[in-house]
Amino acid sequence: MTSGEGAGERLACLAIDVGASKVAVAVVAPNGSVEDVGRLVVAEHPGDLFAAVCDLASSRLDRSRVDRVGVGCAGPMSAGGETVSPLNIPAWRDFPLRDALARELGLPVAVEGDARALALGEGRFGAARGVSDYLSMVVSTGVGGGLVLDGRLVGGRTGNAGHLGHLVVVEGGAPCRCGGRGCLEAEASGGAIERRTGRPASEADDGERGRAADLVGRAVGALAATLDFVRCFVAGSVALGYGAEFFERATESARGVARLDYARDVALEPSPLGAVGPLLGAAAVAWRVPS
Repeated sequence: MTSGEGAGERLACLAIDVGASKVAVAVVAPNGSVEDVGRLVVAEHPGDLFAAVCDLASSRLDRSRVDRVGVGCAGPMSAGGETVSPLNIPAWRDFPLRDALARELGLPVAVEGDARALALGEGRFGAARGVSDYLSMVVSTGVGGGLVLDGRLVGGRTGNAGHLGHLVVVEGGAPCRCGGRGCLEAEASGGAIERRTGRPASEADDGERGRAADLVGRAVGALAATLDFVRCFVAGSVALGYGAEFFERATESARGVARLDYARDVALEPSPLGAVGPLLGAAAVAWRVPS
């Protein structure tokens, strides 16, 4: 069953997005309506994050009829989201998030990488409806992505395919949380820009904004030439906050790399899902499998 089949006959689901710096929880209807959103800051819960997430979730279950839970979580993670190890949450190493949530909430739980979940949401509710081959990515506090080819989300051996934030774009560059240097996330994410400039990414000057766009475009262009897609839908506070100039420059950079005929029309486009995109992605994860 695909994520869209039978959606009109279903109850709402509880969607949980565990991102690089925040967790959001909401009730999502099958038509994409997002209601009763609650958020918390990861850094404010160094020792009780799971309990805080459960509190947010349980309060919404008390007010709504839902029959399943979908989670988009920062990775990496084991196959099927059985355990998660978000780089930004040291206390969650091989954390059994799926089963722990199922026990606490009493509902079936499905877990997927946050950027990969967004790819599902883009295909179900966003600009990728009817598109069989595309890259969905986030350029925000971190950088991540999900790849859909021939209409299927690409999982890979362990279910972690799509971590394009760890493509090396600057040889010998800034250290990355993954242990490498010069990764796209370490060079072009909001966190990287703030570390380099000493100011929030939203206050970056034109040079920093252009550099981020160039690096993102270069990575997307290389992937387009390798994996044979031309549509790339981008969300996240950095990309969307920097606006049309970011997308124009990133597309130009991507096309400078993807020179083969089948990839030369690659383009980066803003995701229309906005701030609720990650929650819609988490909902799409829930509806991808039967309860």
